[in-house]
Amino acid sequence: MVVGVMTVTLHASASRSLKDKRRVVRRLTSRVQGKFNVAVAEVDALDSWRTITLGVACVSTDGAHAHAVLEKVATAIERERVDAEMMDYAIELW
Repeated sequence: MVVGVMTVTLHASASRSLKDKRRVVRRLTSRVQGKFNVAVAEVDALDSWRTITLGVACVSTDGAHAHAVLEKVATAIERERVDAEMMDYAIELW
């Protein structure tokens, strides 16, 4: 069994409050979960209005498959039409 974990950092420049940020996070997490069947949660910068840090997890029997799924998730987040710009992401496999 292989567990793939990706950390994604986004910047929500239009966000003026935590409520605005939470709206972006909810929309993004529900779209990613529905499309890729992965676990997604906000994991850091919870009190920052403009910084969003998401953790994405994928479990697979093959490391290459887990890595490919997480790369597709990163691409989808980058292309997603939400009020946030992807700044960075990192993938780890265990």
